[in-house]
Amino acid sequence: MGTQATLQAAVDRLNTVRREIAKIIVGQDDVVDGVLICLLAGGHVLLEGVPGLGKTTLLRTLARTMQLKYSRIQFTPDLMPADIVGSMIIDTEERGGGKALRFQPGPIFANLVLADEINRATPKTQSALLEAMQERTVTSGTTTHTLEMPFLVMATQNPIEMEGTYPLPEAQLDRFLMKILVTYPSRDELSRIVERTIQREEQVPVPVMDRDAIAQVRSVCREVLVAPHVQDFAIELVMSTQPDQPEAHELTRKYVRYGSSPRGAQALVECGRVLALTRGRFHLSTEDIVHVAPAVLRHRIILNFDAHADGQTPETILQAVIKGVTAKASVA
Repeated sequence: MGTQATLQAAVDRLNTVRREIAKIIVGQDDVVDGVLICLLAGGHVLLEGVPGLGKTTLLRTLARTMQLKYSRIQFTPDLMPADIVGSMIIDTEERGGGKALRFQPGPIFANLVLADEINRATPKTQSALLEAMQERTVTSGTTTHTLEMPFLVMATQNPIEMEGTYPLPEAQLDRFLMKILVTYPSRDELSRIVERTIQREEQVPVPVMDRDAIAQVRSVCREVLVAPHVQDFAIELVMSTQPDQPEAHELTRKYVRYGSSPRGAQALVECGRVLALTRGRFHLSTEDIVHVAPAVLRHRIILNFDAHADGQTPETILQAVIKGVTAKASVA
């Protein structure tokens, strides 16, 4: 079990990272916190929002403050899987002039990978990320290459109503630890953004962490205790999203085609532990689970036709589910 000093040191490091990011990113606190949680929990994050809200700038700034290798993949309809993972090329040997095959790594070989506008590529290309995201490896021919840790894919997607987009397959959506909705800045935030533009403020974030520091904070996160009743709360939430379960919420039975997989319960606990640490606690609470639940579960709920016809969304279903499970837990 970690000490209070260890806990405070981890919290101080994360607060320092936030301050450096705030030099570049105005507002978007929930987005910044969500990306940090995914990085420390060892998962990936999907951001949805219209272009121009600072999603690309956020990851580039995070890479600079943590001294991590960053790469960006612009997804387009003609992008091929080899453009992501890499391919075999013919290399001329310096001595003798012979030919040899050599693997040329693609942009996936980085610590922080931005998959920009991922839903503008075809499903075949989107699926090229699956092995890397799940196994942290890339296979070329008969050779498997291991990706360096930490490894985070931050994918951005435009709202599906926009022209020229392909829906992400359910299997790929489930690989993302969180799906975060990026909203427009408030009036005050927009005013600060414009002021920085007018004044040409050149803010440069400085490196405040490295791989070793990230690994240390991750190890502290794994020491956060999970009480049995909190674990049961997370499990109840997930089962309430599954329409064929006795615990399913009434809206779930009516509007949900597929509920959250077991990965949802794992993600609730892992993300909640990181959040608890950032709040200065060595124990997970049900409030932490409730806080991360929308981002963890919204992309793991597949609605049926009736839901679309009645104007239901994953957000409305989740609000009802969380309210119902919380009420049941308080009675118990």
